[in-house]
Amino acid sequence: MSHASALAALHVAVALFGFAALFGKWLALPATAIVLARTILAAATLAAVARVRNVPLGRGDRRLFVNGAILAAHWVAFFAAVQAGGVAIALLGYAVFPVFVLVLEHRLGDDRSGVRGWASALLATLGLVALVPDLAWTNGATRGVVLAVASAFTFAWLAVRNRALVAKRPAIDIALWQNLFAAACLVPVTIAIAGRAALPTPTELGLLIVLGTLCTGVSHTLFIASMRRLSAHTAGVVAALEPVYGIALAALLLHEMPNARTIVGGVVIVGAALEATRRVEVGDATAVSVASSPRE
Repeated sequence: MSHASALAALHVAVALFGFAALFGKWLALPATAIVLARTILAAATLAAVARVRNVPLGRGDRRLFVNGAILAAHWVAFFAAVQAGGVAIALLGYAVFPVFVLVLEHRLGDDRSGVRGWASALLATLGLVALVPDLAWTNGATRGVVLAVASAFTFAWLAVRNRALVAKRPAIDIALWQNLFAAACLVPVTIAIAGRAALPTPTELGLLIVLGTLCTGVSHTLFIASMRRLSAHTAGVVAALEPVYGIALAALLLHEMPNARTIVGGVVIVGAALEATRRVEVGDATAVSVASSPRE
């Protein structure tokens, strides 16, 4: 893969990451049911890719099971944010995850943030405040922001945990097990919460297949492949464009036009994410791509 084709693959992967958010509007299913189907299909796609590429697969363990539970929580929160506040709110709230990575690293004693890192955190907070129209929980946008921030935190937590794993196991192997364990965690939850409401119609089943294969397995594979030719900084900068791609696609396909408040908050949040991304190392970028497997 040349540098140009790797860059193109990276942009396609990130655009697919953003495109995935639209399925939260197209699918009239509970968030747990959407994520359950997505993780099952993603695991199947990643298993097929691993077989074609002769990637050795290890065994699942307790650490990967915990990661799977975190991954399930991340995606349920994300799709719930889309359903509550819309695509733009969900993507922009989620986009602060690099700032959470810096905060978690500080708590773990691996602090590379410095003053500029904490300035990014302040900037992201201001951007999130700009997205909230009022503090009433009955407001869909407010609920969407809170859920999206929860999605961002769990994703950052997963990325930090994956950083130690990517040095020992192939990225596809890690992502495959995390999807399988996420699905295992969601089966009883979905049955208890959704019951028969979790059963998709034929049209919804087709959308879930697209979500699980194209927007999950294929996008993840493209992202990982591009990392072999591109720097972590380049990958981070392009990944920060996910809200831009997603909001543009939502405007085109869902006619969801962001208001002035969302645009202002979005510009501030993307700026904070880009600043935080400057501190990402190669291992961190790969860990993020693994964590994003059912997203990104």
